Amino acid sequence: MEGGGEDYKAFVALHGPALRASAIPERYWGRLLHKLHREIFDAGEMFGIMQVEEVEEDEEDDEEMQEELKKKPNPGNELCYKVIVTNENGLRANDPNSIFLIDHAWTYRIEHARQQLLQVPGLLHRMANLMGIEFHGEVPDEGSVELVLEEMWKYNQTYQLSQGTAEEKVPVWYIMDEFGSRIQHSDNPSFATAPLFYMPQQIAYTVLWPLRDLETGEEVTRDFAYGEMDQLVRKCVLLPWVPADVLDVSSSTPEPSEEHYQAILEGNKEKLPVGISPPAYPKGHVFRVYTDLQQVLNNLNHPRFQFTTTEAEADILYNFSHFKDYRKFSEERPHVMLNQFPCENLLTVKDCLASISRRAGGPEGPQWLPRTFNLRTELPQFISYFQQRERRGEDNHWICKPWNLARSLDTHVTNSLRNIIRLRESAPKVVSKYIESPVLFHREDVGMVKFDIRYVVLLRSVRPLRLYAYDVFWLRFSNRAFALNDLDDYEKHFTVMNYDPDVPLKQVHYDEFIPLFEKQYPEYPWQSVQADIFKAFTELFQAATAKPAPLGVCDYPSSRAVYAIDLMLKWDHAPPDGKKVMQPQILEVNFNPDCERACRAQRQSDLPGALGTQKLDADGACLLVTGARGCSPGRPGRVRSRVPSLPANIGGCFVL
Repeated sequence: MEGGGEDYKAFVALHGPALRASAIPERYWGRLLHKLHREIFDAGEMFGIMQVEEVEEDEEDDEEMQEELKKKPNPGNELCYKVIVTNENGLRANDPNSIFLIDHAWTYRIEHARQQLLQVPGLLHRMANLMGIEFHGEVPDEGSVELVLEEMWKYNQTYQLSQGTAEEKVPVWYIMDEFGSRIQHSDNPSFATAPLFYMPQQIAYTVLWPLRDLETGEEVTRDFAYGEMDQLVRKCVLLPWVPADVLDVSSSTPEPSEEHYQAILEGNKEKLPVGISPPAYPKGHVFRVYTDLQQVLNNLNHPRFQFTTTEAEADILYNFSHFKDYRKFSEERPHVMLNQFPCENLLTVKDCLASISRRAGGPEGPQWLPRTFNLRTELPQFISYFQQRERRGEDNHWICKPWNLARSLDTHVTNSLRNIIRLRESAPKVVSKYIESPVLFHREDVGMVKFDIRYVVLLRSVRPLRLYAYDVFWLRFSNRAFALNDLDDYEKHFTVMNYDPDVPLKQVHYDEFIPLFEKQYPEYPWQSVQADIFKAFTELFQAATAKPAPLGVCDYPSSRAVYAIDLMLKWDHAPPDGKKVMQPQILEVNFNPDCERACRAQRQSDLPGALGTQKLDADGACLLVTGARGCSPGRPGRVRSRVPSLPANIGGCFVL
């Protein structure tokens, strides 16, 4: 099992990358395999848990400590535990056997935590005991569940599977058993820990190993802010265990430096194109299209397009996978048109979207984007802003989102600072101000619910900026009446319901929605609301294209791209008279969006050109474009550019 045997070689081949990434010394790998294979939990032979009472010598410090204890869920019986070395021979770091497995008491995904505490026999009782929360009786009660859901962020650890579906890659959270959870923090730790998913058993463990020799009676500690070298960031990361304020830190978040964008370009392994002239084709040319998107194959049926299975002979590449080497395309095949722009991730990745939007609204961001912080690079600024709002008594509900996931996956609403700080450990995230006063829609079967709106836009060119918006929009609704409570109630706080067959899906067509909306809000005609929405789109794309690549979306004449913009409306007050207004709030911009509903709507339309677009010029002016085939240039309400008529539907839309 150990040494150079076949089992060991297979173990290293399968788990070696994870072991190296966790910096587990190779001298331990053989015994680790042995303990994993035989499920040996021998930490009890080396360590013991000791209950201690800490008394501060300084009376003033003692008073401060007592004030902190009053805030605890169980201040009357505050217990402190330590793990110490109890083996009479101590522990030697060079001993290959000095590696230990820690079991996990609870493994879950955040959206299932409440349900499991209420339904899994004995779980709430065990978690309450582990966290020092009083819980009496056999029947779970909501009060105890709430306390565990708040306190668990002091004990949570996380890992993420690298393979599987998007749902399977959502971070997993776990709480170590009573032994592992008693290990305390130290800035100079004596041990290190790391999660390890043992694939033969499909079980995750925490691995514990020493960083130095320890004698009998010495404490086992680990660094809760492992890897954070910046002292201010360490202070912020440790805030869930060591309360502190950072009010002296400015909450201003100016746009990042040029080096930041250059690093993103290099991280994405994108190569920018060389300058080219716009591709020219003879009138009536039939374009050969190569695509890996079934939706395009099913719906692109305009006679000026035909499909090819040979990429090398295509005039248009319409791919779901990301293009990387634009330089090669520009040098070898500059005439080939692509359905993506270089550096478009500045729009479609949430941290980049927030960064470039500051060009339109300054360090605080524009009015059409919720206040957003990058939790990887702007954690101190966020905590300062949170604490300032807390001190002023302002609403402090926030929504945590991964940089680059859609469909509300791994997205959480909370008003807990401790929760937000810990969430950043699972994957790169932004945190945005949760819209506490959304414009609601009355559903007769439910009441006043949240809704969001999706517009499909097409970026025709960067220089000059030519952007088209499909004036058929799509709506998504929550299933429960909105209120700022039950923050883990998905059907109350989220609108994406179309990926779970067991969840009701409310659908309202746009032309049904508009009169209903205007009936509910007669002082807010939809035409005016939509004008504000399109103004926000214009300002966003102006900001995204204001600077050359990699600081902005790249001007590449052979690129065209379709995006979906999701937004909500919130109540705000406009200066100078404080009039109540509906302010668009852009939530995200989606790359290569699912346009099945748009395609289906076009197929069901009997009238050519019944579905239109809006052209948003660079100066923000809106010109209605009908989208009818065979339009004459220059006529009112018709295309007034060199853009030919649209293909049969937006699913295969490629304005030339």
